[in-house]
Amino acid sequence: MGKGFEEFVSTGSDRLLRFALLLTGDRGHAEDLLQDVLERMYVSWRTIEDPHAYARTALTRKVTDRWRARRRRPREVGLEDWHAEVVPDGAGERAERSRIVEALRRLPPRQRAVIVLRYFEDWSEEQIADQLDVSRGTVKSQASKGLSTLRTLVGEEVGARWTNG
Repeated sequence: MGKGFEEFVSTGSDRLLRFALLLTGDRGHAEDLLQDVLERMYVSWRTIEDPHAYARTALTRKVTDRWRARRRRPREVGLEDWHAEVVPDGAGERAERSRIVEALRRLPPRQRAVIVLRYFEDWSEEQIADQLDVSRGTVKSQASKGLSTLRTLVGEEVGARWTNG
């Protein structure tokens, strides 16, 4: 059994590989396809009457099955498609918030209190003045000085965005 199969492979595999290459259009796929067919042929070698016709038929059917399987399978999406789209992970916002919190810690206590109550708690100047027992003018000046210092410490872009909404 082994002698006839070995002779068939040594004399006919080049021609079958060319045939598989014409069917698939890709050398790697053609080699894989031919290998699969030759493995199946080896198992049932005794029952095969015309090995060349059997191999050509098996190669054709396997290629057809592969085409059909591709149509049934969902389209694969390459990784490059995923990398094209930037998905924010919130890291930038957390970094910005950390810079703001650190800058707030560096403000004098009264400026920090005015900034937190005005911009984080959304209190009015009157409410802040009553709470801190200072005049509205003091609230305004402390807010102005605090925002100026924050812009310097955090950066113009972040400071402007933070105070505008």
